[in-house]
Amino acid sequence: MTQEIKESELLKALEIPGKPLVVFLHTPLCGTCKVAHRMLEIAGHLLPEDLVIHEANVNMLPEIVGSYRISSVPALLVAQADRLTPPEVHYAMSSVERVLEYIRRGITP
Repeated sequence: MTQEIKESELLKALEIPGKPLVVFLHTPLCGTCKVAHRMLEIAGHLLPEDLVIHEANVNMLPEIVGSYRISSVPALLVAQADRLTPPEVHYAMSSVERVLEYIRRGITP
């Protein structure tokens, strides 16, 4: 399952090392986002139980959109636990396998 995250919380989480960070970026009226969200829900059952996947409406994230140059939705922002490298932003969510690949690559040390 996903948890909604606000921009202030996301900015703070991106600065502090700790757990891997996965954020599904969407807009409310995006049909493709709804399909990608469903794939993410399925993928979530195949990921570690302690991994929290967040979601956020990009219309409410002006600073994040500018800083990470979010160019379209749906998008998946994945930050490694150590925060030593910038988060990766993935746009092509064509399958559950692809979504799993993006997340596993980002959360594995």
